[in-house]
Amino acid sequence: MLLDVQISLRNGILLVGSVLAVFLAAVALHSSSQAPQTRPVRATQALVSQSAPAQPAMVPPVAGQTQRGGLSVVVLDPAHGGTDPGARGTGGVRESDLVLEFSDSVRRALEAQGLRVRQTRQGNDDPSLDDRSAMANAQRGTVFVTLHVSSTGLPGTVRVYTMTDFPPTTDTTGMLPWDRAQAPFLELSRKLGDLVQGQLSLQFKGSPSTAQTAAVRQLRTTAAPAIAVEVSSVTVDDRAALERMAPGVADAIARGVAAFRPIYEASPAAGVLP
Repeated sequence: MLLDVQISLRNGILLVGSVLAVFLAAVALHSSSQAPQTRPVRATQALVSQSAPAQPAMVPPVAGQTQRGGLSVVVLDPAHGGTDPGARGTGGVRESDLVLEFSDSVRRALEAQGLRVRQTRQGNDDPSLDDRSAMANAQRGTVFVTLHVSSTGLPGTVRVYTMTDFPPTTDTTGMLPWDRAQAPFLELSRKLGDLVQGQLSLQFKGSPSTAQTAAVRQLRTTAAPAIAVEVSSVTVDDRAALERMAPGVADAIARGVAAFRPIYEASPAAGVLP
């Protein structure tokens, strides 16, 4: 009996010891698995705060764009604003005011096509050119349309511009310099430009039938299909003559973007330097 008791007691002690060892091992494992979860967060936050540049210098290879995902957003850019009135006519017509008025009509026409619209400015402020481009570059499924009123040209006409060709580059980093962000999108931009210009030529006699190219600073840094639409001109005697063009300009832009949708969605994802 005593032997049986001793054996039972010894077995009990061994059993308790085993349970205690398993419990301590589990506690240690839990502690080790939890500890790293706080340290990398602090490190990541420090890295972001120390390395984020005031203005972006490079654009990732796809620049936020995934074209097979579908075209759903138009970033609408009423040019100038704030202390920059843009072109001014003799009758006190200011480009910055007119394009803001035009943008209301364009936004409604685009939304009627089922597109979401983001504007680079809503009032009389003047975001930097890089901030305007950055709004488009941060979106997926986006095109960029910047609105202008010229100081020259045949009154009552509208012209569309796309970016000129970029000089060849030997960069092999896989990253796009900020000031070449438009390079992979030139072909798509020209297709969009031609579609919008074709619609404008139907609305406004004397307008070209195809888009033109120009070294437009605002287009150069935009990593998406991008066009500049320029209405002529601030030299008109009656501001109302320009205001009456707004519905036709809006309809042409919306129809052109809608026609561009299947072209955009059928294109391969861009982002590789040509």
